[in-house]
Amino acid sequence: MYMSKIGVIGDRDSILGFKTLGLDIFPVTEPEQAARLVHRLAKENYVVIFMTEAIAKDLGETIERYKTVPYPAIILIPGNQGSMGLGMKGIRENVEKAIGADILFGERG
Repeated sequence: MYMSKIGVIGDRDSILGFKTLGLDIFPVTEPEQAARLVHRLAKENYVVIFMTEAIAKDLGETIERYKTVPYPAIILIPGNQGSMGLGMKGIRENVEKAIGADILFGERG
């Protein structure tokens, strides 16, 4: 049976717990390291990459590149320091793009 590969990128303390769920974890400390890793995981057919917001904040161009392809889906998650709001911002932008209005928060910003 084919298993979809799911990876988690971020600082070690934030992502270690995902290993207990059977996900592949990739601890990184530098944005350049994370960018190279995203490209490698895409080539290795990972379908979902969870990435901490702290790492993602410096990878706008890399993340944008994968928004136009079905896989991998890059999902931003809070790190162990808490949320920076980037993941929710991405969800909000996708909802607005899909239906033309902000139905989640009802705010204009």
